[in-house]
Amino acid sequence: MKQVSLKSAAVEVDILPEVGARLHRLRAFGRDILRAPANPEEHIRDPFFWGGYTMAPWCGRVDAGPVKVANRQLALRSNFRDGSAIHGQVYAVPWEVLDEGRFRVRGGGDAWPWPYEVTLQVGLEDTSVRLDYALTNSSDEPMPAGLGIHPWFLRPLRVAIRATGVYSPNWATPVRAVQVAGPFDLREVREMPPDLDATWTELADPPVELEWPAAGVRSTMRAAAESLVIVAASPGDVDAVAIEPQTHAPQGLRRLADGEPDAMTLLDPGTSFRLSVELSFERTAAS
Repeated sequence: MKQVSLKSAAVEVDILPEVGARLHRLRAFGRDILRAPANPEEHIRDPFFWGGYTMAPWCGRVDAGPVKVANRQLALRSNFRDGSAIHGQVYAVPWEVLDEGRFRVRGGGDAWPWPYEVTLQVGLEDTSVRLDYALTNSSDEPMPAGLGIHPWFLRPLRVAIRATGVYSPNWATPVRAVQVAGPFDLREVREMPPDLDATWTELADPPVELEWPAAGVRSTMRAAAESLVIVAASPGDVDAVAIEPQTHAPQGLRRLADGEPDAMTLLDPGTSFRLSVELSFERTAAS
């Protein structure tokens, strides 16, 4: 399987163009920080629980089956064990390699009736990696739009999500967020409690900090988009935590159709929607 490898003074990235242009491995100061299978082919067999992959033209869960939105009747197919249509359409399909660190995929015109294009530019500086995404509506009608990245960060891990609002749980996302409290109050760096699966909103800057004490690595995550939430999941049976910058909360189509907060964006024909995510790294004393 083809890999595209990029390297700076402290950061290394391996990307799999044939499987969603996903981040197969990400290393900082020689330490792996993503959950990566020994065999890259595992990303094909089990696409949802490894590496870091792009979500578009929607993020997270939406209901499978008939739904009317943006003057179109959709009937999305379930692709997950809970019966939902999850994480969009481009997470495991082949992408084109345009030039160094730049990738593109085209989709739509099927169960998702609007043709679209997604591009990803991966850029490395000495101690940081930047991911710049663009989703373009190639149709002649307004299109619901969402972008996100779904990285699985290896445990043991300490995390801060600096947000004052939370939607929980992600499989039955309520209409409105509530004030963070108890296990959902992650405004200070600590171990994330097991089996959380929620969406944080009303974010501070930076929204996320990550620490791997045993590896002696710390990271600050910044993200920029017209709208932004952080989805996070800490399943007890997985040796990693998902920390996902996204442009809308789960059930984004319902939110758009019903005028709810943190909905998908209605993107005009021929226009683009962008998300930028930067992870900067520094060394700490290893425990």
